[in-house]
Amino acid sequence: MFKKILIANRGEIACRVAATARRMAIQSVAVYSDADAGAKHVGFCDEAVHIGGSAPKDSYLRWERIIEAAKATGAEAIHPGYGFLSENEEFAQACATAGLVFIGPPASAIKAMGLKAESKQLMEKAGVPLVPGYHGSDQDPALLKREADRIGYPVLIKASAGGGGKGMRAVDKSEDFEAALASCKREAINSFGDDAVLVEKYAQRPRHIEIQVFGDTHGNYVYLFERDCSVQRRHQKVLEEAPAPGMTEAMRQQMGEAAVAAARAVNYVGAGTVEFIVEQRSDGSMNFFFMEMNTRLQVEHPVTEAITGLDLVEWQLRVASGEKLPLAQEQLRINGHAIEARICAETPDNNFLPATGSLHVYKKPAHTAFERGQVRVDDGVREGDAISPYYDSMVAKLIVHGATREEALARLDDALAQTRIVGLSTNVQFLRYVVRSPSFAKANLDTALIQREEAVLFKQEPVGLAMAAAAAVARQLLDERALAGADPFSRRDGWRSHGVVQRRFEFEFHGEPAKAALTYGHDGALHLALGDVAGPLLFTETAQGIEIQFAGQRMTAAVYAQGELDHVFTARGATQILSIDLLAHAGEAQAEGGRLTAPMPGKVVSFAVKAGDKVSKGQPLAVMEAMKMEHTIAAPADGTVQELLYAPGDQVNEGAELLKIAV
Repeated sequence: MFKKILIANRGEIACRVAATARRMAIQSVAVYSDADAGAKHVGFCDEAVHIGGSAPKDSYLRWERIIEAAKATGAEAIHPGYGFLSENEEFAQACATAGLVFIGPPASAIKAMGLKAESKQLMEKAGVPLVPGYHGSDQDPALLKREADRIGYPVLIKASAGGGGKGMRAVDKSEDFEAALASCKREAINSFGDDAVLVEKYAQRPRHIEIQVFGDTHGNYVYLFERDCSVQRRHQKVLEEAPAPGMTEAMRQQMGEAAVAAARAVNYVGAGTVEFIVEQRSDGSMNFFFMEMNTRLQVEHPVTEAITGLDLVEWQLRVASGEKLPLAQEQLRINGHAIEARICAETPDNNFLPATGSLHVYKKPAHTAFERGQVRVDDGVREGDAISPYYDSMVAKLIVHGATREEALARLDDALAQTRIVGLSTNVQFLRYVVRSPSFAKANLDTALIQREEAVLFKQEPVGLAMAAAAAVARQLLDERALAGADPFSRRDGWRSHGVVQRRFEFEFHGEPAKAALTYGHDGALHLALGDVAGPLLFTETAQGIEIQFAGQRMTAAVYAQGELDHVFTARGATQILSIDLLAHAGEAQAEGGRLTAPMPGKVVSFAVKAGDKVSKGQPLAVMEAMKMEHTIAAPADGTVQELLYAPGDQVNEGAELLKIAV
């Protein structure tokens, strides 16, 4: 077994690999960029080496620097994690040339499976069922469009060298194909350095089910059952679970054997995932088609660990060191049900726009890190850390395990309710809505679940204005009471030497203003009036939060103030309410109009207009790239473009004015 390995990655997967290495008495070496100098994974490993600038191309994608770091620190092997260089055949070959073990498949297997078109041709020869499509090398746009027309819409354009939902576009009709192809190729070249694509039939009511496979250097192969990853947004996974609901033993065996056949076809070694599109027929039967093979450990591997009781990173290390697979197929068993939720810095109600910022508050549910348990959290961040625009938007993975799917669902909802993040927008509340939605709860799954359940997943409010305001008032009064010993005449807690006192509050809740009056009684009682809602306000601070009673309602809330914004977390859900400091905003001027600003830090990809152009509300104006994804900026109103303030390729900060529009 290795004595020391280098982990060529960052964040939660670097911490995850290092945890298993530590348990196996293997030393670990971290690498880090400028942006990650103080990151969690740097201190979590035994050693750390700086490898370059913040952008991945200047650090985590510079494999020659990573190999130099491994040799300089005496590492015997390199674990690539997922993303970055994990599926780069040149890197795998360079490791071998340098006398280092690449903890993954041989370069030949990566090459064979790395290009989707070629891999599908290989799978066809191996007898693995394929989705109808065009997988050829001729990339003439006119030819690709003809092929799409021949296949029939809807079709899916996919980057041949892609993965992780990047370089992928669904097209519903012929006239939209050319624009989707151009965007897909642009994103593919930026993410993978290769703009080749393939075109496939987009299956109706498809499920995304993948099989975890393992191979060793002795010719042994097993499949560690399946994971259902159908709940997706932007072709990226949101929730993953194992085993797949509704899976029969016969189909599980068929898919598992097909996955092993795919691995055998390329002499695969180590952990890999064979992904299938599963078509759900009207008669209730299912048919599966090979989609792609990911030649690495998957983000969602913890759910497989939970139901099998195995450590897949340990298996990777043992296989890479030359050992045989620890278990044979007949020794593998499924135990219970596991679900993983990806907690991401994004705004679900705004088309899942990525968010950046600092984790001012980061509270996790009670959990067992990196080990099998009822609740597990895998992350690479700590309270106070920043989520930057350079890397993926994922903050953490929350994994739960239960005896049944129903038990796992309840456990996940409770764990999400205990997850509290302040400082940037996240999808935590959205995940709770998904988990509670009729489709997910009843396992009515397909890749369009989020669109289908839109009415119950977006624009909900779990806590009304009255209780949100009551929580904000209670939090402010408790903060003021904490100023023990302060001059009572300078405090704002209602203390006066005589008379009944009334205090005014102003709020903004979902963009709507609200006013409240708090009356202090002679006996210390508090009475809160908020529009038509009024009554005594009672509250007590406990270890769980603030217990509040108002207007016939009771709840326990944890309230965190970020400037004037109060973040309110309750068992029923989380919300935010703006508590306006009236003195601070006295005489404040109105914001100027006619400005179009960047909604996030990123790079300007292109402009679709020029100075002098007339534009209509909703018309695409510019394309930005942030967190490895493209985002279209649309006109907020009708008007005329006066000036473009940046050029394609420029980096911009959040809030930077991109162009001027006269409205």
